[in-house]
Formats: sequence, structure tokens, C-alpha cells
Amino acid sequence: MYIALFEDTDYDFLYPLTHMRPAYALRIGVYSLIDRVTKLAEDKVFLYMRDYLIKYFEWRLNHEGYKNIYINKEVDEETLFINGKIVFDENFEKLLSSLKERKGNYIVYKDNEVVALKASSDLARELSEYFTKPVSLEVFEAVKEKVEKIEAPDIKLVRFPWDVIKVNSEMIARDLKAYYGKEWETSADVKIIGDPKNVYIGKDVEIEPYVVIEARTGPVYIGDGTKVQAGARIEGPTYIGKDTIIVGGAQVREGSNIGDVCRVGGEFEESVMHGFSNKYHAGFIGHAYVCEWVNIGAMTTNSDLKNTYGTVRLTIRGQKIDTGMKKVGCFIGDMAKTSIGAYIYTGKRIGIASQIHGYITSDVPSFTFYAKSLGGVLVELYIDSVIETQRRMKARRKQPLPPEEAELIRKLFELTAPEREKAGVKKGRISL
Repeated sequence: MYIALFEDTDYDFLYPLTHMRPAYALRIGVYSLIDRVTKLAEDKVFLYMRDYLIKYFEWRLNHEGYKNIYINKEVDEETLFINGKIVFDENFEKLLSSLKERKGNYIVYKDNEVVALKASSDLARELSEYFTKPVSLEVFEAVKEKVEKIEAPDIKLVRFPWDVIKVNSEMIARDLKAYYGKEWETSADVKIIGDPKNVYIGKDVEIEPYVVIEARTGPVYIGDGTKVQAGARIEGPTYIGKDTIIVGGAQVREGSNIGDVCRVGGEFEESVMHGFSNKYHAGFIGHAYVCEWVNIGAMTTNSDLKNTYGTVRLTIRGQKIDTGMKKVGCFIGDMAKTSIGAYIYTGKRIGIASQIHGYITSDVPSFTFYAKSLGGVLVELYIDSVIETQRRMKARRKQPLPPEEAELIRKLFELTAPEREKAGVKKGRISL
């Protein structure tokens, strides 16, 4: 049976995290949903995504060594279509196992959202063309007479950015159970508080003196080639990818989920950071999601708690939505940059490639220079400058900027123009 991941029409609820990727490419726990299903699939994996993402993802998946993945292609065998917003926890594993054993066609709902659809080869071929665009409920309504309906109230989906933060620590701990008691691949002299079996350190890891790992709060994983400088404290559950630097004196608090080739200093807590992003200096990032190729300037700090201790509300599609959570940080899109001493208010979203300065008291549109508190107006960045900046940043990590990525950046600049217009972003030169 093939596995196919699809997007639904609410992918923009997750902006800015899903500007440059489908929801199933977000890191929820140690892995993305793509990583999880490629480990499970016996044969091919099909990915369905917005058409402007295709060329870039074809390049990227090939560059990262993925095999047997097909993008927006017709399936011709029995297939399990899975909503890309699924949290792949124990409840979903049980559902997946039961669906594999059942005969016939099934559609699985959580409330009014489609979780998954198991389709015979004939029905899968019929549906394939609908999945090449984000799927609406109307598509599933059209086939409801051909499938049996199953309710799955225990399944979790990440509908909004804060939903990732809500399950992040739990999923890290769950994913790292596989490493419990596993022998380290490097020799390291490190002070561990709690059960040493709860800590895994990969090969060629360098840990300087006076590093403390707190394993009583959960497991800790440190990936191959990573360097942890003197005086750092790491609290579980925490995942740190390969070839990353944890700067001396850093406080890597519980729930830290750090990708490959990152630089992390200061205080980092209950947050996700994709690969190739930097938070080298002092400052606090908490209950936040940071995408790829982000540079966080010295002393940048986000608030993750209101003075009233009330629940945090975010504006999504022009509507205020209560997260139901008291702690919510910020959500920073790919390629964004923060200046020295930037202060991001609770629950703010920073659009892709934007540059922020001073106090950030409102959401920031993509491709915007934001310096309201310093007397500046919102100014649209020059697209050629954005692409050149990305090329320079990637070169520092010996990574190419392929034409497919540059083309995607240009496309997103066009697609996000209404966002800037609504926010009153001006065209012209930046001045303060």
C-alpha cells in the first residue's frame, strides 16, 4: 500500500511556517511527517503540494538524498492519503495499524476535518488529480458514498502554529525513547544529573568542561559533529542535530528542538529551530518556532507570557483566535533577520525574509523592513537584495542557492504582496 501526504485548504492558518513548505515538512518532535512515512513505507511515497513548491522540493529532496518520493503524481495502487497536519503520536500509530488491516475504502474524520483516506487503486486514481491542489472538504463530500466513515476524536492535528509548540516536548521525549541506553559513539566527559541512559551523544561530538546535562526532566540527544562549549546547561527533553554549536554558557532549556548546523547561545526553551539558523548571542527565545536560514541578532528576546497571565490570542485570517495557552512565543518565517536588541511581543508572527528592529508589537508581513518603534515606516525589501542576502548566508555554510529556490522566493514575493498592501507597507528606500 502506498502512502500519500496531502495539504488541505487551511495551510495558510500555519503561516509563516508554511510559506516555503507544506505542513508535513514541519518538524513536530525530532522528525517531519515526511521522515516518518518514508521510514514506514514499503514502496513509494507520494507528496501532494501547491504547484509553486514543486520544483524547489524536487531539488531539495534529491539534494538531501530521499528516494522513491513522487510529487503530485497519479497513484495506481491502493493508497493511504494522510493529512499533512497529523501529529504522528501513539494514537495515530494505532489508527494507522487498524486502517492497514481493514478491507475496503475508508475516510477518517476528526471533528469536521479529514484525517486520512484509504482508497482502492481505482478510487486512488480517481482522486489523484484533486490532491495536486490543497484539498477542500467538497472533494471528500463527492466520494462519501464510496467510502465508510470513521470518527477519530483522539487524533491531533496542527491547525495553527502554536499547536506545534503544544506537542513539541511530548513528541521529542517519545521520539528519543529509541535511544534510551544506547551506547554513545564518542567519549565525552560530561556531568549528567539523573539517568545517564537518558542521554545519547553521537560520534565526533566535542563537549568542553563544565557542561551539565539535566536528564531527570527527559531525554537528551546530541547529534554527530556537534560542539557544546564550556558552561552550557542542557535540560531534557531536548534534541540537538548534527554539526551544531551550543555556545558557552547557553541555557538550553526543556523542550528545545534544534536542527542541523545551527548556532545557539543565550536562553532557548520549549522551541523548535529548523536547520541552518543562528541564535549565537545572549537573549531569550521561548515557546517559539524558528524556520530555516533565520539569523537572530544579539539580545533579541521574545515574550512568551502576558502580564495578565491570561491566554494568548493571535490574529489568523483577520480573526482573533484564542490559543488557550498562557505561554506562546513568536513564529519566525524562513530567512528572517532580527537586529541587535529586537524585542518581540507575545504571539507575534514574523513573515519570511523580513528584517525587524526595535520593539515588534504587531505581526510583520513577509519581505518587510520593520522598525516602527525607531520612527521608521514599514518598507518593502527589494527582491533582488533578498535573494542576494540568502545566497551570501548559504555560502557561509557551504550551501548552494539553486535557481529553484531563487524562483520560489520570487514567487512568494508576488504571492505575499496583498499581505504587505493590507499592512500599509511602502515601496522605496529604507531610512531611519
